[in-house]
Amino acid sequence: MKPRSLATAAVVSLGLAAVGAGAFGLPGWTSPHPGTPLPSTPTPGPVTPDAVPLVDAQGLVPDYRGIVKRFGPAVVGVTVSGTRQASAEDDGPGQPDAADPFFQFFRGMPGFQGRGGMGSPQTPFRGQGSGFIVSAEGLILTNAHVVRDAKEVTVHLADRREFAARVLGSDAVTDVAVLRIDAKDLPTVRLGDAGQVEVGDRVLAIGAPYGLEQTATQGIVSAKGRSLPGDAVVPFLQTDAAVNPGNSGGPLFDGRGQVIGINAQIYTQSGGFQGLSFAIPIDVALRVKEQIVATGKARHARLGVSVQDLTAPLAESFGLPAPDGALVSQVAPGSAAARHGLRPGDVITQVNGQPVVRSGQLSSLIGLSSPGDTARLKVWRDHGWKELTVQLGGQSDPSDVADAGSQALGDGGKIGLAVRPLTRGELRDADVPQGLLVQDVTGPAQRAGVEVGDVLLAVNGQPVQSVETLHKALRAQPRTLALLVLRDHQQIFVPVKLS
Repeated sequence: MKPRSLATAAVVSLGLAAVGAGAFGLPGWTSPHPGTPLPSTPTPGPVTPDAVPLVDAQGLVPDYRGIVKRFGPAVVGVTVSGTRQASAEDDGPGQPDAADPFFQFFRGMPGFQGRGGMGSPQTPFRGQGSGFIVSAEGLILTNAHVVRDAKEVTVHLADRREFAARVLGSDAVTDVAVLRIDAKDLPTVRLGDAGQVEVGDRVLAIGAPYGLEQTATQGIVSAKGRSLPGDAVVPFLQTDAAVNPGNSGGPLFDGRGQVIGINAQIYTQSGGFQGLSFAIPIDVALRVKEQIVATGKARHARLGVSVQDLTAPLAESFGLPAPDGALVSQVAPGSAAARHGLRPGDVITQVNGQPVVRSGQLSSLIGLSSPGDTARLKVWRDHGWKELTVQLGGQSDPSDVADAGSQALGDGGKIGLAVRPLTRGELRDADVPQGLLVQDVTGPAQRAGVEVGDVLLAVNGQPVQSVETLHKALRAQPRTLALLVLRDHQQIFVPVKLS
């Protein structure tokens, strides 16, 4: 489970609801009335692909009862145990922070001993997640973070049978894992098409929150294509279906009973459900599953750029009619992007004919491709369109060190900047060929967010060779300037309104 800051809250993976000895002994199905004996459950056979009715008899809502009855048996509980190396991600040794969203998930749960292992380099853990059967021969999908570092993985079927599971492979980039159990004629889910899902569509989640197996919750799709911090490759489906720790890896069904996603994370300030949950689209999960089944691992392409969303002022400064596209703020030396001529200030608006409106869409389209694939990019550069064909690299592309460059003196005039050239040592430390160090900032630049210590690298896409580059841009009397600055080893564009 990975806490991530997002505004003042956190996006948190849902798996590994901690359990103590004996805490998993909750039945998968409970009697409908106290004192009524449970009916005997025959060994389930393969599920036929008959469609669950779209709506109930009154034509008002999906038949959730029918979906749970038909496909609930294909939803499984996943328990794991093992040891995990204490790390900075786990806050290191010591007591957990009560304000940490990760800790809030587990406070009061049996078996939770805090993060960091109280000083021990290896921390034992047990946890609970969910999954669903996609093959009658024992193939199961879940989240990678559910089985991370697990030495033992056990799958609990709805009919109370238990099987030791083998992890065929897991992919941390998409948070998808594939398990296999030694069983035949298992019930399976029916897979849908996440591309057909629209905001407002009804959805149903089934999983094991806090170990409470076969829990069903419903909601709607509240957004599509969400890009979350640290998960830029996955275009998440956002829903308001209630999911909690232990739901991780469980299926998200549409109103026809088809799985359209894998529940993975929630947005929370308290550690519990607060109305926003995120699911991995099923097409992404199936693409990863096919690679894992074939090779034991998944591979992802890399373009080698850092990108950011356009704003209206940035779009105006680049001469774009609308703030659509992914603005390239940095190109990694030696990457596929560098080899094919991409540069900071380029705005990528299409990949292989598919539109790119937000930067997260570019990350998803590239990351879900394979190394060696060809990508046709439509790029806005210098107030005109360019077509670039790029052969994508892999995650291990080398990076070359840039050489130091020239120097200059001066200030930025009415923009509100006092700058000086970087010394040779500063250029080397910043790993840039040229730039101007911001020594003081006032006026428009200060209002835009430029800070003392920033390194000015480019103006409106033109590299800053000297202060004259800045003066030349100002003499054109633009309404907005797009400054590319280096801050804390990250390149970002800052739009500065001058009028």
